Amino acid sequence: MELLDVGLEEVMVAVAHISEIACPPNQTAMSLLDHRNQNEYLAGHLPTRLEGLDAALCGGIPFGVVTELVGPAGIGKTQFCMKLALLASLPTSHGGLGGRVIYVDVESKFSSRRMIEMGISSFPEIFHMGGLAQEMAGRVLVLRPASLSEFTESLQQIKVSLLQNHVKLLIVDSMAALASGEYGQGTPRHHPLGWHISYIKSLAEFCRIPVVVTNQVRSQSRDEASRYLFQGSVESRADTTTEDPSNFDSHLVAALGIHWAHAVSIRLVLESRSGQRLIKIAKSSISPSVGFFFHITSSGISLLNNEGVEMMGPQANKIHCQGHSGIINCDTEVLQ
Repeated sequence: MELLDVGLEEVMVAVAHISEIACPPNQTAMSLLDHRNQNEYLAGHLPTRLEGLDAALCGGIPFGVVTELVGPAGIGKTQFCMKLALLASLPTSHGGLGGRVIYVDVESKFSSRRMIEMGISSFPEIFHMGGLAQEMAGRVLVLRPASLSEFTESLQQIKVSLLQNHVKLLIVDSMAALASGEYGQGTPRHHPLGWHISYIKSLAEFCRIPVVVTNQVRSQSRDEASRYLFQGSVESRADTTTEDPSNFDSHLVAALGIHWAHAVSIRLVLESRSGQRLIKIAKSSISPSVGFFFHITSSGISLLNNEGVEMMGPQANKIHCQGHSGIINCDTEVLQ
């Protein structure tokens, strides 16, 4: 103030005026809704064709954000991903997105034969047309990076493809496999995928496409159970102090840890309860925490009932793995 030779009152008026110009105006909930309705093409969804799940997700897998699938090996994550790839490549006249798909297949689990089998079973009227099955399979570009470093180098190529080749869906199956392969023998000084998830989120937002990534599960340490209080109730946390094997499935968490969990917009957990598979919405800003029992058929994942089961409290975040052995055990400092 001495340098400018102005008084305190004048400074306060100037700050208030600058703040008024710099700060965005207040908006009502109605004005935000009107804006969204006017730009609905930017807020679309990729329907999963699972009626109950699509209703709970307000239309399906949303554009412009990252959706994560979490679950043990063999539970159905890759089956779900292949079905989404099929639906995205389906012609718009049949409810698809009519575009190309980039499928990052880290563990070499993608099967074009299985995807075509899903198509024939789900859409026989389309896939029995001559040459269409081959044409749709040709719309899915499969990348198989051998390491996280190779995946990092391919991200720029992916960005160019998204912009130039009418790509409508990006799938990374699985992110946990990339991280565990790169850092399995040592501990990085920061989250190994922090930059990658930020970049992938920017691709989803900039290109306005759905991005789906998969994550594995791992055993949870007692130390984590005490730090991440949102994972369960006091009673469930107290259970972690015992060595009772019957409580083992309450020790399962997503492999990439809490920092990764904050980065994804939607988390779908695939788990097993008493021999039945369940897919549930564990994280979403607009959807309730509900679960749907499902089985895997020739057409892919099929819900047993479109009426969802409400997940109360910690049940939304717990990962049950009864009857499955797809758990990875790794240094918790590596993947937190």
